[in-house]
Amino acid sequence: MRAYRGVIKNGVVVLEDGVRLPEGAVVTITVGERELLRATLRNALLPKDRVNRTKITLKPAPGTS
Repeated sequence: MRAYRGVIKNGVVVLEDGVRLPEGAVVTITVGERELLRATLRNALLPKDRVNRTKITLKPAPGTS
C-alpha cells in the first residue's frame, strides 16, 4: 500500500503535481478528525440558499398509475 497527498477541491480529490495513478486503481481516502469536524461545522453553518442543490422531479411512465 502507498500513500499520496492531495486535497479536495469542489468535491474532487486533487493529487499533488506529478502523481499519476494507474487506470482502474482502487483508492481509499482517509480524512483526519480535525478536517472532518471543520467540514461538518461549515456545512451546518452555511446558509441553505448558498448550498448547491438540484431538485429532481420524476414523471410517471406512460401506462402506469
